[in-house]
Amino acid sequence: MSTSGAGLTRRRLLRAGGALGGLAVLGAGTGTAMAEDVLPGGVTLRRALGLTGPDGSVPRVTPGPLTDELVASQARGRTVRLITMTPPGVADHGALPVCVVLHGRGADARAMVQLGMPQFQAAAVAAGVPPFVLVAVDGGDASYWHQRTPGDDPQRMLLDELPGWLAARGFARPNAGAPAGVLGISMGGSGALRYARARGAGFGPVAALSPAVFRSWDDARTVDGFDSEADWREDEPLLHLDQPHGRPLAVWCGTEDPFCPAARQLATQGGAVQARFPRGEHTDGFWRRVLPAALDFMGHALTPR
Repeated sequence: MSTSGAGLTRRRLLRAGGALGGLAVLGAGTGTAMAEDVLPGGVTLRRALGLTGPDGSVPRVTPGPLTDELVASQARGRTVRLITMTPPGVADHGALPVCVVLHGRGADARAMVQLGMPQFQAAAVAAGVPPFVLVAVDGGDASYWHQRTPGDDPQRMLLDELPGWLAARGFARPNAGAPAGVLGISMGGSGALRYARARGAGFGPVAALSPAVFRSWDDARTVDGFDSEADWREDEPLLHLDQPHGRPLAVWCGTEDPFCPAARQLATQGGAVQARFPRGEHTDGFWRRVLPAALDFMGHALTPR
């Protein structure tokens, strides 16, 4: 039974036994059943044993030019951080397609830099992925990238203000500075789907990493991300997959992530061209593991042959 680099220590075995109420038989047959999620508590046992896959690491490469500035957003009623990340070795950045990257809950635009996005971008381009620009912007702590309070509308910021900010900085092609694709993580994954839906038919690729989508109001209400059930029903991506929500769509989510069942539904009903559900949790380590594949998908989808 593979441990993905995590040893089966006595402490982990004891934690696993306690988590499963005394189920401590770890024979070959049990290990196989656990791996296939047959045994009750399989996810809990894998977490306790550390069998949730290795953490990814930031590539040891030199990133391209990055700008980090504050801009006034009327849509959000405040100053927000705008970060642009461009690949190394490309002289005319204005000719490149733009992908907006949306952060998760409790974070801001800087989280994408801390995750290593500039280095992953540089490594992708060095490996032959067509170059593209990444842009991150503050969307609010628990906004789920939609209006929670009057005068603070992150989605309107993306739709009405971001294209002008990009055009003013020389990112004017294609589509007059508007992002041609979107990548979102966790809360940003659901925000990415909302953004694609708002952009309408013809919008480009969407990459959703561990997207915070909810199959029911009972699930959604636990995160305090919506004002009411009506608010959730209006904005929940899983309830509007009959409408345009970006093409193509790719989804990544770890099997030990609480959002995995909903992510599987998104991938199936949303017609995802890529859907990957490896072992993994809702962590930076998982996102760093799958970001190379996500950026490869995005680069090729933004610049089709």
